[in-house]
Amino acid sequence: MMEKKSSHILNASSNLLGFSLVIITSLKISKISHSTHLDEFAGVACLFFAFSCFFSFLAIRSKHERRSFRFETIADYLFLIALFCIVLAVIIVTVKII
Repeated sequence: MMEKKSSHILNASSNLLGFSLVIITSLKISKISHSTHLDEFAGVACLFFAFSCFFSFLAIRSKHERRSFRFETIADYLFLIALFCIVLAVIIVTVKII
C-alpha cells in the first residue's frame, strides 16, 4: 500500500499559498502589477493552492479509502498546476530583471 501524501500536500500547499499571497501583496504595494502578468499567475496559483489544501484536508478526514484516494489525487494535480503557475511567475520576474 502506498503511503498517504495528503498531509505533505496540505503542508506544502498552505505554505506556498502564503508565498503567493505575499507576491500579490508586494506587487500591489509597489504598483507594478499592471505592467506584467505576474499577479494573474500568482492569483491563479493562490486559487489552486487553496483548493489543493481543501481537497488534501478532505482526504485526511475521509473515512472511506476510495474517496480519500480520489481527494488526494485531486489535491495532487491541483498542487502541480499551482506549482506550474508559480514557476511561470518566477520566469516572468527573471526575464523582467534581466
